[in-house]
Amino acid sequence: MNREDLIQKWLDNALTTEEFKAFKQLEDYDELMALDNGLKQFKAQDFNTDLELQRLTNSLKNTPAKATSWFKPLLRVAAILAICLGSYYYTTTLDTSIDTLMAQKETIALPDTSTVTINALSSIVFNEHSWSDDRALSLEGEGYFKVAKGSKFKVNTPVGTVTVLGTEFNVKQRTNYFEVICYEGSVSVEYNTNVVILKPGDSFLVIDGKTIEKTPVTSTTPSWINNESSFTSMPFKTIISEFERQYNVTFNVNTINEEQLFTGSFTHNDIDLALKAITLPLNLTYAKKDGTIILKSE
Repeated sequence: MNREDLIQKWLDNALTTEEFKAFKQLEDYDELMALDNGLKQFKAQDFNTDLELQRLTNSLKNTPAKATSWFKPLLRVAAILAICLGSYYYTTTLDTSIDTLMAQKETIALPDTSTVTINALSSIVFNEHSWSDDRALSLEGEGYFKVAKGSKFKVNTPVGTVTVLGTEFNVKQRTNYFEVICYEGSVSVEYNTNVVILKPGDSFLVIDGKTIEKTPVTSTTPSWINNESSFTSMPFKTIISEFERQYNVTFNVNTINEEQLFTGSFTHNDIDLALKAITLPLNLTYAKKDGTIILKSE
């Protein structure tokens, strides 16, 4: 079987085992495979890889054999170009993922000049390539958003979705905890089958699957932005979890009631001062042992 027939059957995916062995022996086999693989990566609209490659092959049939010396170097150039285009398309459509560690915060500029500051042990994922058409990102953990006015802006979390046009708000999603606070503008919160509209000072809070009523928020930004965590009538287990994230420590709380309510705050800059702030109001004592903080009731 001649070279052109082998290539035609390869394009039709109709090579037998013996014919494929012969196809692999072609002088330009590597270039053909590189071109095919590269073009498969490039998903440009209205471009049929097999059709275009077949047209190129068909043109060879009408060219005298002695005049085809140009084909091999052209094929190499086409293969390189296809690989470059495929790589460009692949890298520009990848999602951007940003994660923070224990005791780490980070502010991220989004493609439309919106910003999000994420708290310790949090992550966001968004696609910069499609951002102009779809302002949406995924959040796990806690983030404070300043959204530039424009099209709908959506924050997806594992338990609920927040939708805004242009505003400032805080979203906190942790295990068995979901909270949204609106600081400016208005926020739409979708949780299960319910949709709640928040205005400045309003908040939406769910703990262990139960919606909790909260008094209006008077601050203009979340306290953690300024390296302090504040709580109002929150279960003590919530305070312990946040403390562990901010100081990268572990608590032993076997002898205390984690459901008792706590109102107060702790700093992120001084662990001993922070420990006193969360233990004294509840008449607790603490001791440090092998990287663990042991809490006891007095």
